Amino acid sequence: MRQRKIKNLQEKLAAREAWQVRDPAEHKGKWAGLFGRRAPLYIEIGCGKGQFISEMSRRHPDADYVAFEGQESVVLHALEKAEAADSRNLLVVPQYVHQLAEIFAEGEVSGIYLNFSDPWPKDRHAKRRLTSGGYLSDYAKILAEDGFLEFKTDNDGLFEYSVEQMEAEPGFVTEYVTRDLHRDVPEEEIVTTEYEDKFSAQGKNINYIRLRKR
Repeated sequence: MRQRKIKNLQEKLAAREAWQVRDPAEHKGKWAGLFGRRAPLYIEIGCGKGQFISEMSRRHPDADYVAFEGQESVVLHALEKAEAADSRNLLVVPQYVHQLAEIFAEGEVSGIYLNFSDPWPKDRHAKRRLTSGGYLSDYAKILAEDGFLEFKTDNDGLFEYSVEQMEAEPGFVTEYVTRDLHRDVPEEEIVTTEYEDKFSAQGKNINYIRLRKR
């Protein structure tokens, strides 16, 4: 989706530098140092405007969160939410993700959230999907023992592809799956994204799967 151009974007990003990590690979194995404590670490890949990850950090002050987002105009919205809440347990990496194993050490991450990822609908782009086999094996490397991966999407085709990929990945076991999250799970237990609110309001089913590391 094309984002509206934001005036003085770079200046606005720089003003919120306290919530950003520009060189994530330098902190591999040392993320606890950025938060000044040892706590469970959770990451969201593609946080969009930050509604989900901001709410997670608010609900769970005893955990730390790192959000990745490559579109700077979108990153600004996530940073504004972190600033407004004066979040001390949330950092944003303004970059697209390629190899998480280059950024996090083995077992350093307790959970990974994938929310409404780019479906890359063309077959020749399948390896770019964040739920393809290559990415899944990368996630398994950085997850702690008994760590989890959660995936949500409104795209039914992407979900079926993802379930197939996940069932074939030896590093994970499926813990829960539903093709209609908001029907099957109490609303108070669901932390939503901006996209999720939009699609749910239109009556679109939300697919969800939770995997546990073997």
